[in-house]
Amino acid sequence: MKRSLGFIMAGMFLATLVGVACMPASVVAGPIKLTYANFPPAPTFPCVQMERWKTEVEKRTNGKVAVHTFPGGTLVDAKGMMDGVIAGSADIGCLCMAYQPGRFIVTNATALPVGFPNATVASLTLWDLYEKYKPQEFAKVKVLTMFTCAPANIYANVPVRNLEELKGLQLRASGGVAQVIKALGGAPVGMPQSETPEALQKGIVKGAASSLETLMDFKYAELCRYVTIFNGPIYPFAVVMNMAKWNSLPDDVKKVFNDLRVEQAKWTGQYMDNHVNESIAWSKKNCNIEIFELPPAEMARWNEKMAPIIDKWVEKANAKGLPGKAIVEDIKALAKKHQAE
Repeated sequence: MKRSLGFIMAGMFLATLVGVACMPASVVAGPIKLTYANFPPAPTFPCVQMERWKTEVEKRTNGKVAVHTFPGGTLVDAKGMMDGVIAGSADIGCLCMAYQPGRFIVTNATALPVGFPNATVASLTLWDLYEKYKPQEFAKVKVLTMFTCAPANIYANVPVRNLEELKGLQLRASGGVAQVIKALGGAPVGMPQSETPEALQKGIVKGAASSLETLMDFKYAELCRYVTIFNGPIYPFAVVMNMAKWNSLPDDVKKVFNDLRVEQAKWTGQYMDNHVNESIAWSKKNCNIEIFELPPAEMARWNEKMAPIIDKWVEKANAKGLPGKAIVEDIKALAKKHQAE
């Protein structure tokens, strides 16, 4: 009896082994696990788009892919994102190209003061620009999508209706936005967002130049009741994937990723624009902000002040063997096309 029981158990064990051996490899191995690194905190829009992408990928692959997200620089930091993905520290990473202007010359041209009306137009323009020029700096990665923040505008505790009222005005600004404010005659002051509310209260700065979701998110509307729309620079972002990991994916998964590239750019731009509109509505309702739209003649004066920034970029791009003027003209034409759509 014991011997028979032993044979039965041995037979069951062998049957289990045969059954496992006959199962598809994907069932045995479980889902394809991917790590996705991001640098800002989880509530910010680059991380919101990351979670949306994760959800869509897992849904569209029917659970064949599992994406593990790491916001807040917990896996790879902001400036090390591109190299971290190339090295395989993360399978996927989101980077802000404006943090390395000398590395991402072509795509960073979208951060010039070309007058994008919103993040949707800017995001789709950025993607088309990448598709046209396929810059060499992305050759070692698979680009999954690109997008931008909303255009920078001015909010202050004093009205800014013309260049004369902007002259010498101390505004919190960073990067390319600070360069633009300086060209317009303002006095940009660099500081972290976390320090800005106190700086406003103490009069160290009179306002800021930034995308307008911060009016609500950081409650700046409570301190800065005047908003000036001039559609300043945006910040371009890219989501890239380790090339070896990309090459290891099955074709059906690759198709899901490719199908999401433009859709994700558009979704992120629309999310950003909706958030800006929500912020403006909240600021009007709760803080009674006043918004100034520059008349055409005044806007022309601002554009004239900003034009040398674009000219200087063209010269630098030409010096590196790039068609600087053509790139800027392409950006303007693409923006016009997407705005018309």
